[in-house]
Amino acid sequence: MNVAELLVDGFGRIREVVHDAVGGLSADLLVARPGPKANSISWLVWHLTRVQDDHVAGVAGLEQVWTGQDWHGRFGLPFPAGDIGYGHRSEDVAAVRITDPDLLIGYHDAVHEQTVDWVSGLSGSDLGRVIDENWDPPVTLGVRLVSVLSDDLQHAGQAAYLRGLLGG
Repeated sequence: MNVAELLVDGFGRIREVVHDAVGGLSADLLVARPGPKANSISWLVWHLTRVQDDHVAGVAGLEQVWTGQDWHGRFGLPFPAGDIGYGHRSEDVAAVRITDPDLLIGYHDAVHEQTVDWVSGLSGSDLGRVIDENWDPPVTLGVRLVSVLSDDLQHAGQAAYLRGLLGG
């Protein structure tokens, strides 16, 4: 297995968990929050997909799927196009009332496709490229991709757990 195959597999696992967590879910369960400050499945999947879209497009030099394919317009959320959910307060989470599982899955699949197309061309030597010198040590492409994989898998797992908790 080479680096590209490993990354494709990792991002594919996120996609599988997203599909399992969201597929066929009712509108009420997508936006349900088990507590006043808790995240909803809708917010979790939107956020993890926005992070992947933003971060991978950024390192790949590509336009984000969110704006390039007008998912921003389709979702109609009350946030600027560049918002990825980082730092959202409870009121912001509550504003993400995505009640159509196919919309969430469609956006995630479009981001997944762009991600897989790009990472499929990477080699091991690409992973050491410094992409952000604002940190000590500077962030490499490999570290950024592992960070996205880790963050996305955690949020996808949270969405799956929440689905079970809510009886979905």
